[in-house]
Amino acid sequence: MKGHVFLKVTGILMIIASAFSIIVGVLLTGISTLAAGLGAASGLKFSFWAALFLTLVGGICQLIAGIKGIKHSKRSEKAGKLIAWGVIVAVFSILSIVMNLSNGGDFSIVSVVTGVAVPALYIFGAVLNAKADAPYSA
Repeated sequence: MKGHVFLKVTGILMIIASAFSIIVGVLLTGISTLAAGLGAASGLKFSFWAALFLTLVGGICQLIAGIKGIKHSKRSEKAGKLIAWGVIVAVFSILSIVMNLSNGGDFSIVSVVTGVAVPALYIFGAVLNAKADAPYSA
């Protein structure tokens, strides 16, 4: 199958990125809980908690997608589910970029490349796998 290399490589990249995302999310949760306990709860706005939620849930989804991409990279019957996981990861990445920009953050091309291009290549690999079983038409 043509897409299995895309799925394996992007799956590994997603697992690595998800590890960083989950670690940062857990650290931020601990620090913000500590700050809230010390009376700084009024300074933590909804946008902070939404960004934290996106970081944690997006990281977990990215981890699942990466594992499934590696595990099912040579199984064309799983391509539809892999496409769905790729879309979920891309949506979380886009929401995270938008949240960062709305909180006054700078636009980062690195965020776009890692956040959107890797899931796009993951989806591309899954689509190639899906086409592997499609009958050829003249």
